[in-house]
Amino acid sequence: MPYRIQQMELARSSDPFRRALQYAYYDWTREMPKSKRLMTWAGHLMQGYAFYALWTRSLVWPLMWPEGIPLYASVLLLYVVGAGLKDGMLTAEFVRKTQLESDQIAARQIQQTLQPDKLERLPGYEVETFYKPFRDVGGDYFDVIELSGERTLFAVADVSGKGMPAALLAANIQALVRTIANIEPDPAVMAGQINKHLLRYTPADRFATAVFIVLSRDSGELTYVNAGHNSPILFCSGATTALEATGLPLGLLSAAEYKSGRAVVPPGGSLLVFTDGLTDSIPGDAPQDRLCAALTDDPTTSMSRLKSLVDPKLKEDDVTILLIKRTAGASGGVPE
Repeated sequence: MPYRIQQMELARSSDPFRRALQYAYYDWTREMPKSKRLMTWAGHLMQGYAFYALWTRSLVWPLMWPEGIPLYASVLLLYVVGAGLKDGMLTAEFVRKTQLESDQIAARQIQQTLQPDKLERLPGYEVETFYKPFRDVGGDYFDVIELSGERTLFAVADVSGKGMPAALLAANIQALVRTIANIEPDPAVMAGQINKHLLRYTPADRFATAVFIVLSRDSGELTYVNAGHNSPILFCSGATTALEATGLPLGLLSAAEYKSGRAVVPPGGSLLVFTDGLTDSIPGDAPQDRLCAALTDDPTTSMSRLKSLVDPKLKEDDVTILLIKRTAGASGGVPE
């Protein structure tokens, strides 16, 4: 079993002692810089050798040398130097991790300000959101942006990777979405411009899947682009429709083309947009079916049922859920 998988399996263990051992071992062998790790182990060995010399009464056993006071002075010096070396390296590592934790807390606070905290009420619709990063900061992004002409833009993106690098790229995408939305809020144009930006200004191994949806609130019509993302689910009267991909993930190919798709949320219907962290954390062989089942019953409890599907033991990615429900009494028909 690969080491990383072993670590995650032990981390899920209910035994606190095993978890503590695992985390301690991981810190010593993986997270500390190699130079600090070697010097720390050197300090440990010096302390251990001091005890060995005290037990054998010699620094170079089986030769009995030195003897008397020089021996005890040498043992004490060896122990003190080893302890100082080890404690110095551990203290430096503690300071480094404390600074890193402080940076992560600040990054989490900044990221929270980038995600919509309180959504404005949309006449005729109910919008619910859920966001849970896997680490302190995450690579998922969602947004709800008011447009002119009784329209609303919904954006959801999932950046490759986790942690701080993914969070920085997600913040970049958020800025791009808001900038483009003020100029040309067309999902296909938006996807094309963001794809070009990511190709030019981000590393080759970084990309993002995304869904951009413009909702005409009076008619319920959706104009959307699915850039390699999990298919949003449109539900009404027991039937579900998947909004399949209309283009490649953002940041993969310069020649990628993005086509707009169209759909309609009828009165009483719902639209579920989510990231793969949701389906990956649902146990069983058919997580998509369980998502659809969570939408089929009472619409007022759909979000709570969706969140209850997440198994903490399987959660290894950011989870984002965006649920848009059109009230049954909303006016407006299906456009021609």
